[in-house]
Amino acid sequence: MRSLQPLLHEQTVLVGAPAQVIAGADGAMGAQPVQGVYHSDVRLLRSHRVTVTGSALEHLAVQQTASRRARHLTLARHLDRDGADPRTLLTTERSLRTTADGAVLSETLTLEAAWAEPVSTTLTIELATDLATMDTVKSGHPTDNRPWALESATSARVSHAAARVRVTAPGATLRCDADRLLLTWDVAADAQHPFTASWTLTGTDAEAVVQAAPPMPPRRRAAITHRTAAAWSATALDDLDGLLLARRDTPGQPFAAAGAPWFLTLFGRDSLWTSRLLLEAGDPWSLALAEGTLRTLADLQGTREDADTAEQPGKIPHELRRATNSLDDGTFLPPLYYGTIDATELWVLTLDEAHRAGLADDVVRELLPALRAALTWLTDHADADGDGFIEYIDTSGHGLANQGWKDSGDSVQHADGSLARGPIALVEVQAYAYAAARAGARLLRDLGEPADLDRAEELGSWASAMRARFTAAFWHGDLATGWPVIALDADKRQVASLTSNIGHLLGTGILDEPHSRRVAELLTSPELSSGYGLRTLATTMGGYWPLSYHGGTVWAHDTAITVDGLLRDGFTQEARALAQGLLAAAPHFAMRVPELYSGAPASDGPPVPYPASCRPQAWAAAASAVVARAL
Repeated sequence: MRSLQPLLHEQTVLVGAPAQVIAGADGAMGAQPVQGVYHSDVRLLRSHRVTVTGSALEHLAVQQTASRRARHLTLARHLDRDGADPRTLLTTERSLRTTADGAVLSETLTLEAAWAEPVSTTLTIELATDLATMDTVKSGHPTDNRPWALESATSARVSHAAARVRVTAPGATLRCDADRLLLTWDVAADAQHPFTASWTLTGTDAEAVVQAAPPMPPRRRAAITHRTAAAWSATALDDLDGLLLARRDTPGQPFAAAGAPWFLTLFGRDSLWTSRLLLEAGDPWSLALAEGTLRTLADLQGTREDADTAEQPGKIPHELRRATNSLDDGTFLPPLYYGTIDATELWVLTLDEAHRAGLADDVVRELLPALRAALTWLTDHADADGDGFIEYIDTSGHGLANQGWKDSGDSVQHADGSLARGPIALVEVQAYAYAAARAGARLLRDLGEPADLDRAEELGSWASAMRARFTAAFWHGDLATGWPVIALDADKRQVASLTSNIGHLLGTGILDEPHSRRVAELLTSPELSSGYGLRTLATTMGGYWPLSYHGGTVWAHDTAITVDGLLRDGFTQEARALAQGLLAAAPHFAMRVPELYSGAPASDGPPVPYPASCRPQAWAAAASAVVARAL
């Protein structure tokens, strides 16, 4: 039997990073491999099943009231009489919160009966846990449940390695049955007297590297008058609150986790783009997020050469985990992994834009050593073969084969669908590098020491040389009918597929106006624009498939970055067209826009979910801010 990654699109997800709850619409857990209660990449609870008089309940509705709260309504129809009217309703109020020590799941169950005479029955919750790691769950591999131990008449516990779980259920009778814990209440309810029971699960992980974020300052954001955009923004900001984290070593520095369930931790690229897309001048909340993200990544900045972790001096890391992260294809990433070609440039750009938005000069001056190191990495390490472009290749043999934002193994394709051979020089990374060199030079001139002035001049010359060689190397065909290719391969040949990567060039200044105008035209063409956002790969390319992870799907953040670039370069009409596409998709996902979804055209009907898409996801939520600006 093959092990398949669990699907996510039909799950109800609560998130209060680093904890999360993934359940079916009826509130139960265990029917699907991904379901459970998690904290810090450990599954604290594998299954959760409620019965009344030993009989299963029937799903009626789920109401997600906030990122951390949901209400599940089920029916105990085996207690009803003849007829269509449901007369016995069980409501489960579920809430999640995170403390400095761990996760707390609280449930209150209310049984209501529409009978004048009392209904006497029993309410039982059956719990099981495997304390599996997140990478094991993601792989789809089978797991074994762990045995519970009774602590008292109303509490039980289970532990393994660094994880500890405790359940308390006042008023219940607790019993261990093999690897299951049973919580049972005797119930009496009638029309005037509903029955209520509560229980709580607490869980900790001694090896966690992240914890809940510190309190954030209030938001001061521009009012959104468009009704759908306002509704999406409200949901997105609530989800972003649930996705905020801090490192245990630096608890006062908030950043956004990438997304639930697989990436509920620090990701350099994701956390930076999320912060950057949300920046709003004079908004204390977005400035605090930017500062926390910048400081956290600066604390982890590379200081040495290490092929195993892809670390280099000055390089900003890719991701931080509690332990080695094993992927199904034989890839395994160290707990602190640096295999990203763009996070360092994005760190510089975020610092510059945060400063422009109001980040204090003193804060930026404190980060100047990290800025100098990042710029040195850019000019001295990122161009491994000295051809004047930034490229990547995994030299460890177990790291990520592709290290841009499209980091799946088949994301860099020739037009016929064949895979490019590395080292790979991605088109958008050259634009990031050009913009970062210029932004870094500005910061050094404005806030640096006298000795930084010469370095600023060098960076300006470096950026000018990059721009001068860029178009000839990356533009395919003539101006009227051509496009920027996704990359150059190991032989410096153009990887000539038409992709959404070209949208990231806008707003950086690396293209002249005629080439920018051609890019804007391509981005709104039916080959790239699905009507619900921007496809990652054009429909005319050999590898296109609307449900291919990086080969035809729509990613909200990718479209938002493009919208932002279009706005910066003055292509307002094109920016609004793509923004309206995202806005048209949002209601179909109950305003919780997922990481990605199908690239099938909007003329086919509502957007089709990508079944393994993270939701909520930080940069997808942050896309709402860009759409609001475009409107």
